[in-house]
Amino acid sequence: MTESDPAALEMAIRAALVLVSGLCVLCGYRVIRGPTNPDRVVALDAIATNVVAIAVLFALLTDRGLFITVSLVLAIIGFIATVAVAKFVTEGEVIE
Repeated sequence: MTESDPAALEMAIRAALVLVSGLCVLCGYRVIRGPTNPDRVVALDAIATNVVAIAVLFALLTDRGLFITVSLVLAIIGFIATVAVAKFVTEGEVIE
């Protein structure tokens, strides 16, 4: 593949979008089935990370930089949510 082959790059990005979307579905299964609450927290964090990856891949596919900003905001929100849920699971309270 050369640098001037946009069709191959587009095909790779679309394949990555399908793969990451499938991983979101599998993580959703782990959120629903468990078996423990920490497993659910890790699966939710993985879903948040995959959504960020989807936003970045979509930005690459459409050449729109706005989705990079959206992915940064989603990453920050996902991190804060993961910390809050992990604290709730371990201590029973988020804010003391």
